[in-house]
Amino acid sequence: MKKHITILGSTGSIGTQSLQVIQDEPDKYEILALSAWKDLELLKEQILKFKPKYAVVRDDKLARELKNNLNNKINCHILYGEYGLTKISTLTDIDTVIVAITGMAALKPTLEAINAKKQICLANKEIIVSAGEIIMKRVKDNQINIIPIDSEHSGLFQCITPEHYENIEKLIITASGGPFYHLKESALESVSVEEALNHPNWQMGKKISIDSATLMNKGLEVIEAFWLFGVPLNKIEVLVHPQSYIHSLVQYDDGSMIAQLSNHDMRIPIHFALNYPNRARSSLPRINLVKIGQLTFKKLDTKKFPSIDLCYKAIEQGGTLPVVLNAANEVAVSAFLNRRLSFGNIIKVVSLTMEAHQNILNPTINDIIYQDREARKMAEEICKENK
Repeated sequence: MKKHITILGSTGSIGTQSLQVIQDEPDKYEILALSAWKDLELLKEQILKFKPKYAVVRDDKLARELKNNLNNKINCHILYGEYGLTKISTLTDIDTVIVAITGMAALKPTLEAINAKKQICLANKEIIVSAGEIIMKRVKDNQINIIPIDSEHSGLFQCITPEHYENIEKLIITASGGPFYHLKESALESVSVEEALNHPNWQMGKKISIDSATLMNKGLEVIEAFWLFGVPLNKIEVLVHPQSYIHSLVQYDDGSMIAQLSNHDMRIPIHFALNYPNRARSSLPRINLVKIGQLTFKKLDTKKFPSIDLCYKAIEQGGTLPVVLNAANEVAVSAFLNRRLSFGNIIKVVSLTMEAHQNILNPTINDIIYQDREARKMAEEICKENK
């Protein structure tokens, strides 16, 4: 029996790679719904190829344009906005929702999908960072699974054995160090957008590539691991592993350490998530340990990359501070990509926005959405003052 799938964010990096995995095994999967922000050309190609029943775009103008572009070539219902995302995340026939939208736009449809008891394959850090407590309570109440697609959290998910959960001594998330780990601190100020996007190991979207360059992605992953796995913050560490073949490790209290290794290929955690709880054979490339030859590790330099400490601070204080951290980072990264902010000022903007925030403990979803919006406004102003 085929697994019926919705992909939120089908034209992005994770979305397109998910479709690659799915098209390789057409007897196992069927796409029922796709969504995109504004890349109508690619979405149109995907609709013609996978023939979903539904497609969702940003607004009614783009919906009309897509409908005209399709010109009745296929029977696909075109929806738009938050209503459309929620609709395709809760369809009765859907088994699995792949959440590959970046940012807070994924929050409401993900919560509704959880309420509808869909299995969630999650590639969005931001909603767990901002609303992890609320999301994980909904997951528990509805007795469903969140299967992480991030390579690090997929690795942790695979290494944690439920029967030995109480024996966990440490979760270790690895970091490549990004393109600038060997640069002097003074040199970071003047790096270009092109340099920051040139990750040494992974092909990723622009936003996550910049997060990797500032190491903010690792701090966000610490917060994500805290919520996904319920392990105390002092048991979660980041270790620099430049080769990026070991994605994460779990240390147990008997002295054993279990690691998950795979190639630099996001299709591997996607394939695992789609097949969970089973392991299924794939044709994806295998690691050649002899060819790799050596795996090395280094201590994280938090002085050069203060983003990690900001993330620990945000989750330690809790409340709406993680929302502000995430929102300010998105604004600062966007400003850098649009050449309105220097690389060295990305984390400065995040820090100043967090300092100006009046924290709200035990926030509701409405609190989170409101503070996200307010933090973005404040971060925009701070960006203008700190070009």
